[in-house]
Amino acid sequence: MNYTLLNAGRTTHLKIVVVALVAATAVVAVGINARTGGFTTARAPADGTIIKAGQPATYAGQEASTVR
Repeated sequence: MNYTLLNAGRTTHLKIVVVALVAATAVVAVGINARTGGFTTARAPADGTIIKAGQPATYAGQEASTVR
């Protein structure tokens, strides 16, 4: 049995190329057939109400000074 690629024959190199192509085809097939339909997208409705963020809230009754 030949354990080095430098001295390997033409059929050994052909087998390696075929196995790599089959593996790449399997990865592409799985990637194409992956289903992402279960996830919802964070898209705002076209006719929805727009809510803007207000001023930052501060808590009353806090004894310590706030360090920012």
